[in-house]
Amino acid sequence: MKFKYLIFLSIFLLSACETYNSSSKKINNQIEKKYANTGFTLIYNESLDLKKLDNRSLKIFHKTLKKNSSVKLTNPLNNKSLIATVKTKDNFSDFYNSVISKRIAEILELDLNEPYIEITLISKNSTFVAKKSKTFEEEKEVAEKAPVDGIKISNLNNNISSTEQKSKNIKFSYYIKVADFYYKKTAELMIDRIKDETSLKKLNIIKISETNYRVLIGPFNDINSLRKSFDKMNSLYFENLEIIKNV
Repeated sequence: MKFKYLIFLSIFLLSACETYNSSSKKINNQIEKKYANTGFTLIYNESLDLKKLDNRSLKIFHKTLKKNSSVKLTNPLNNKSLIATVKTKDNFSDFYNSVISKRIAEILELDLNEPYIEITLISKNSTFVAKKSKTFEEEKEVAEKAPVDGIKISNLNNNISSTEQKSKNIKFSYYIKVADFYYKKTAELMIDRIKDETSLKKLNIIKISETNYRVLIGPFNDINSLRKSFDKMNSLYFENLEIIKNV
């Protein structure tokens, strides 16, 4: 009788492991499909030590997304968006979530002093892609023909001007989003780890819901301190650090 019980238990455990592995694969696939990131983008210019990106292009450079992936780019400050494709990977600073063309910056009407952008990966069979594919082709055709002369690009640390965009007197205030956790205790453990492994301060836990606790660093009131802190956090090898505005 005990022998039969042991056999039954073994079969149950093997089935459970198989179900768990199957679920894990599904979860990983969902994570890949739901990739999203908000942060600063780098607007391409020829002085950068990067591969060539045409000023009129509706393609971007990205460090982790696959070539020819479809992405939705959104300016969170005005909700303007467009579809772009990932051209290739390139070696640019991890502080930037992408490299975009001057044309994309112009279409989204980015604040060139703070080129803040949201990137969302969308699957090829997405209804969003299906509905917008015609618009994308029209935008692409216009982009390839129209001149880009109303915009001047420089470094974030320099004064940047645009003849088509007035400077906005919006206070610089950003946070680094580390991660969201189900339990507050887990979020507290993450805070302890950051304290132990870095010299960072301004560590916060914000309760989003009963089962969502967000670990943030900030606020930062200037680009230099934000970037230094981002680089320190990046040394801990987090996969998808985000920069979020006005928490």
